Amino acid sequence: MRGVVRKVGRWRRILPIDEQLRVKFDLLRTLVRRDLEARYKGSILGNLWPLLNQLSQLLIYTYVFSTVLKVKLTTLKGLPANDFTFGLWLFAGLLPWIAFTGGLMQSASSVVGQPNLIKKVVFPVALLPLVPVLSTFIESSFGLMVLIFFVAVTSHTLHTTLALLPLVWVTQLLLTAGLGYLAAGLTVFLRDIPQTLIVILNIWFYATPLVYPASAIPEQWRSLVFWLNPIAAIAEVYRDIVLTGEVKHWGEWGVSSTVAIVVFCFGFSVYKRLRPAFADVL
Repeated sequence: MRGVVRKVGRWRRILPIDEQLRVKFDLLRTLVRRDLEARYKGSILGNLWPLLNQLSQLLIYTYVFSTVLKVKLTTLKGLPANDFTFGLWLFAGLLPWIAFTGGLMQSASSVVGQPNLIKKVVFPVALLPLVPVLSTFIESSFGLMVLIFFVAVTSHTLHTTLALLPLVWVTQLLLTAGLGYLAAGLTVFLRDIPQTLIVILNIWFYATPLVYPASAIPEQWRSLVFWLNPIAAIAEVYRDIVLTGEVKHWGEWGVSSTVAIVVFCFGFSVYKRLRPAFADVL
């Protein structure tokens, strides 16, 4: 994980970025690296734990929905119709959800958990909610690499659509960071926000076709779910890009990207307005 953060740092050196932004970028990179190192410091498996947690969720959901509840998929292009393919399909949808929920939940407490930094005038407080968002995203990327490997072995091909993944990541990160900013700012004044998020995300999870196919949703509601639920669109685009190599949800992806931009701008503006009062409350 440290290597991933370092490579990002090398890329920013060749980009035409203002010096002030470069300093903030370096600080953000350092904070993300420290966060990743601190999460599993002292454990034997270290940074393998995020991947193991993701795989354990995959095994549980695959068993429950494929074996117990007998959820069936339509045939996926280039992949055999069996429980292993169902697991790959399930994992492709769960990865963005795990990164989204993990980053959002940790962002909600990012400000209240760092009162000493908030009271330092020179510290750029706007970076705090971004740290868990990026850390959780980097952790999920290891699961994505495992998924791509198994899809390549199973289908005997590496889809060219994988080149579109960075664009999907932008949508995902903007949405997560926007809600993270909003939750982090509000949590300073309303400490019930993290607990409220748990309830909302539990409902949101089952309202999103992650562990069941979109075909299970009544047809009159199906398009509405995709157009109003940005995570549903992101999960389906992940599946299109990684599993089948054919993007079928361009329109939904475009709408989710627009929603993500609006959410980010709104969340950041609320956070910025609340920022001057953080030190007084904490």
